[in-house]
Amino acid sequence: MEYVKYEDFKKMDIRLGTIKEVIPVPETDKLLCFQIDFNEVDEEGKIKLRQIISGLHEYYPDYETLIGKQVLYILNLEPRTIKGYESNGMLMAVDGIDGRPVFLVSEQPAGVGSKVR
Repeated sequence: MEYVKYEDFKKMDIRLGTIKEVIPVPETDKLLCFQIDFNEVDEEGKIKLRQIISGLHEYYPDYETLIGKQVLYILNLEPRTIKGYESNGMLMAVDGIDGRPVFLVSEQPAGVGSKVR
């Protein structure tokens, strides 16, 4: 295992987001395009959703069931274009016993955009 300094860990912006919309990325078997609410607002004060691409379609063919779930994300990764879609963050999950991803979620309801400390 390679260790990172605590100062490097503190640089990560990990927040709780609510999944508002999910659609499959066309012409792929694995990718889903998520629209996530982190309680961010635009210049006009309107809620701004963040787009994040994740390879979960094979595990969630019924991806609509993910809408409304609160999941942890890393927000301050460099944006990345995947199959023509810009991804602005990374979903956090661990490998489950059956190999399916298990989302890291809040034990109790928490505010959208709450930061991990």
